[in-house]
Amino acid sequence: MKRFAVIMGASGAIGEAIANQLAGDGWSLYLHWNSTPVNGLVEELSRKFTKQEFIAVQADFTRTDGAERLATQVYDAACIIVASGHALQKMLIDTEDAEMEALWNVHVKNPISAIRRISPYFHRYPATYVVFISSIWGEIGAALETVYSSVKGAQLAFVKAYAKEMAASGTRVNAISPGFIQTKMNENFTEEELTMIQEEIPLGLGLPRHVADAVDFLVNGKADYMTGQVLRVNGGWHM
Repeated sequence: MKRFAVIMGASGAIGEAIANQLAGDGWSLYLHWNSTPVNGLVEELSRKFTKQEFIAVQADFTRTDGAERLATQVYDAACIIVASGHALQKMLIDTEDAEMEALWNVHVKNPISAIRRISPYFHRYPATYVVFISSIWGEIGAALETVYSSVKGAQLAFVKAYAKEMAASGTRVNAISPGFIQTKMNENFTEEELTMIQEEIPLGLGLPRHVADAVDFLVNGKADYMTGQVLRVNGGWHM
């Protein structure tokens, strides 16, 4: 029987790394995207893993109906990975209400609403998984990223509560809290700034595959006695 995982934000570097990892582990995948199509990823995975299914699903999570649009395209799931998101580097005083609403919709409202709509499929499986890719800033906060830190913190609060709610059903709910991962989200940093950040991190800058490896640990039976936890993948930046 095929096992399907839904990866929200599969078009990003971290989402793509997770997709490659889970496909290699035998999962069939729903690959969510918004503005950057994942057709190339679907074709690549379909060539490499011919006995599995890979399905692109589009939904704009900045819209209030993003979760509904996603859920209508999903017909099975034993795992949901929330890797969608975008950053916002602004002082709170300069942040517009529309920007705050978009961050809330993308990081909190639509992912949680999508989980609510998709999770009824979980009853088909003895063990199921939900993993949020949160952020170090959700734990410790960051100046100039107050609203972003807030929504990432909200993800962690949801994980702890939902883990308690779903444990009796066999659903493990955990979060990964990455530090500085080299993705397009961080392209606005200068070489000097990157060097300064790297010097602060004992193990240096992270790669998307480091996050994907942590997802593999959480959803493939290696961490089934863990739920409601925040796994720090930050190279020792925050301990």
